[in-house]
Amino acid sequence: MPANIRTKTKYPGVYFIMGTSVEGKPEKIYYIRYRRDGKMIEEKAGRQHQNKMTPAKANNIRSERIKGKAPSNRAKREAKAAAKKAEKTKWTIQKLSEAYFKGRPEGKSRNTDQGRYDNYLKSKFGEKEPHEIAPLDVDRLRIRLSKKLKPQTVTHILNLLIWITNYGAANNLSAPLPFKVKKPQVDNKKTEFLAPDELKRYLNAIDAETDLQVRGAIKLALFTGMRRSEILKLKWRDIDFERGFITIRNPKGGQDEIVPMNDDARGVLESINRSRSSYVFPGRRKGHRVDIKNGIARIRKAANLPKGFRPLHGLRHQFASMLASSGQVDMYTLQKLLTHKDPRMTQRYSHLRDETLKKASGLAGTLVDEAVAETDEATEKKVVQLDSKQ
Repeated sequence: MPANIRTKTKYPGVYFIMGTSVEGKPEKIYYIRYRRDGKMIEEKAGRQHQNKMTPAKANNIRSERIKGKAPSNRAKREAKAAAKKAEKTKWTIQKLSEAYFKGRPEGKSRNTDQGRYDNYLKSKFGEKEPHEIAPLDVDRLRIRLSKKLKPQTVTHILNLLIWITNYGAANNLSAPLPFKVKKPQVDNKKTEFLAPDELKRYLNAIDAETDLQVRGAIKLALFTGMRRSEILKLKWRDIDFERGFITIRNPKGGQDEIVPMNDDARGVLESINRSRSSYVFPGRRKGHRVDIKNGIARIRKAANLPKGFRPLHGLRHQFASMLASSGQVDMYTLQKLLTHKDPRMTQRYSHLRDETLKKASGLAGTLVDEAVAETDEATEKKVVQLDSKQ
């Protein structure tokens, strides 16, 4: 308490001392005294001009605090300090996203997802904890984004929200979303396949391409089924010519994968002149090459590829489709070759294998019919011979 003179008012437990306002003028500062839980509490009620405090208002404040309807100043300070402390340890979507992205390897995929978070999730959910997000909030975002973005892009954005909250739950930082996120219907089962004459034109255009790196990368995609990013990030240490295997580092699924190197893929890799770079397809400065779209555009135009066929990723489908339709590769083996973590991703090619099996089954029926026809023909000849002898 200040050492100023206390002046009582007509209200018990209410008094004031004379102080100075911000303008330098005399001002009454009101205090209240009351007992709660056996303890005497003395605290400021407010200033005469700054808070427009009067003895009557101070008395009302005192009455509410005696009845427990309002906390004391000390309780307010403690509650504020506790809230501030809780705020520092509060795992909001923003704070979770920072930890989540920090744990992901650097690269285009992380940069793309970071952009999706900054553009579409941060302003909407950044300050909220997962349990504070309502299903309606997410549904409204889905509807709004669906009006201007492709369904697959909207799905990627919503998946990112799920991954961030799941990261928090997995690390005991926060609870996961308390509901299932509804996503747009996406048809991602499109299987790109070139007819024999189209594939021939494409291969001729590839052979005519003057950029040797583009030519090598595209052929490697056709002969191995590898993704564009996996091919461009290849290092010479990942190629085992002796055992005939290629190691894919940090693929889309996360864990390193090993795929076999067939003779055609070996030929492509052996034809590449090694430089001082550790990468099979080095960039102009440091690191690996990241862009081959100009070369791909030239090849697309020269080969007159069908609309909708993606010149590089489409070859991954071409690789898988040819193996599936051969009837000599089962779905499990194809899944391993494509490094699919989820077998459902490989099932898009099952219809090709089914068609081959149907043809094989039909061939079996034809062979039976032919065998029966040959037997009937032999029987007829035998009957004719017996008739002639008689």
